[in-house]
Amino acid sequence: MRLVFAGTPAVAVPTLRLLASQHEVAAVITRPDAPLGRKRVLTPSPVAAAAEERGLEVIKAARLDADVTERISALAPELGVIVAYGGLVREPLLSTPEHGWINLHFSLLPAWRGAAPVQRALIAGDDVLGASVFQLVPELDAGDVYDSRVIDVPHDATADVALDALAESGAPLTAEVVASIAAGSASPQPQSGTVTLAPKLSLSDGLLDFTRPFTEVYARLRGVTPEPGAHTTVDGARLKILAAEPASGDERPAPGVMTGTKHAVLIGTATDPLAVTRVQPAGKPGMAAADWWRGRREGESTVAGS
Repeated sequence: MRLVFAGTPAVAVPTLRLLASQHEVAAVITRPDAPLGRKRVLTPSPVAAAAEERGLEVIKAARLDADVTERISALAPELGVIVAYGGLVREPLLSTPEHGWINLHFSLLPAWRGAAPVQRALIAGDDVLGASVFQLVPELDAGDVYDSRVIDVPHDATADVALDALAESGAPLTAEVVASIAAGSASPQPQSGTVTLAPKLSLSDGLLDFTRPFTEVYARLRGVTPEPGAHTTVDGARLKILAAEPASGDERPAPGVMTGTKHAVLIGTATDPLAVTRVQPAGKPGMAAADWWRGRREGESTVAGS
């Protein structure tokens, strides 16, 4: 088929590469170059870089406006495919391709419609993650589903690890749907079940509440890692928690109380403690949690959130 593809982050790259190996990709739409790093160097998106490697036409646009619509219309695509582009497709662009647009979404729809499905699913403690390919419609993530797939993700995976797994598994899922549309055998079905929403995360979503049970604290930490980042406050300063795991041993600090060990910092919860292995104090680079603790005053207990 003759396709147009819209996507921006690295999780969209596996699908772009697979589709470009099987179909004609007339153009790739992605967000404009963004400033990255301490020097704020303008850098193409991962999708732009992947498209340019293959010699594909790249359209960089912050909004899918009338100009973009005109350029896409001139290419006469049969189908549009979108994976994490970061913007809305509205009419008349929505109806420009012959078969409209399909979207690879990283949830088992209708669960977790919105910008942060994987993060919200992890925070909620979902046991199962998955991906869906659906027909794009004006309502948010509400179109008929062509196919979906449950993805095996490690039980301790953070959001970035889970997204990488979903991106790799979602690429062949999307390719299968495109092939079925090309063959005229596709049969999308209306979504059924309970709708849940997954709005974009804010910094406040990363604040850990150590009065809650360990399972809730650890689920939130996984869901907000690496962005916006799990954090607490110590002596009034923000402490970012970069890595943590279930604690071993018999020590059970009270909820919110921090104590140091040889390899980690334990923080008590309402049930089992959390073993923090890597932290980032405000204004400093990331470091081993045990090193940070020794730099404070060995043996001192501190209440997280103080």
